[in-house]
Amino acid sequence: MTEIDFTTATPEQIAAVEPGEFIRIVKEMSDKDVQQVMESANREPIIEAIFRRMPELFRPDRAGSTTATTHWSITGRPDGGADEWTVRFADGTCTTVPGHEGDSTLTLAMTPVDFTKVITKSGNPVMMFMTGKIKAKGDLGLAANIANFFDIPKA
Repeated sequence: MTEIDFTTATPEQIAAVEPGEFIRIVKEMSDKDVQQVMESANREPIIEAIFRRMPELFRPDRAGSTTATTHWSITGRPDGGADEWTVRFADGTCTTVPGHEGDSTLTLAMTPVDFTKVITKSGNPVMMFMTGKIKAKGDLGLAANIANFFDIPKA
């Protein structure tokens, strides 16, 4: 398999990376490397690839009867803004849409480096919240369990 460089890859190449390979690449990157990539033109395609894959990695058996709307803000865009996504859980499904839609059960905000740690399960979200790296408002019980709703490929 050819190694992909997230800094120079095209959006199509990023979208084509399998979830397990994507996780492996991100886990092998240093915080500095992640920061550099997230300051590049590929920030948006990478974040979009992560959110677009959430429904296929979702485990309804782990979410149970959870019905929730979560708003995610990945801060630190080069223009000073944030990438915003809505992730919904209802009727055993997970859906994602760009932007913040509807009233949220839980709102999460974090830097790109902390976001990659959460989605690769290489960081402890509860500890990250307690130390202020993740800002969470709303259902904190959901915040503590949301990572368990997904089958994160082992790198």
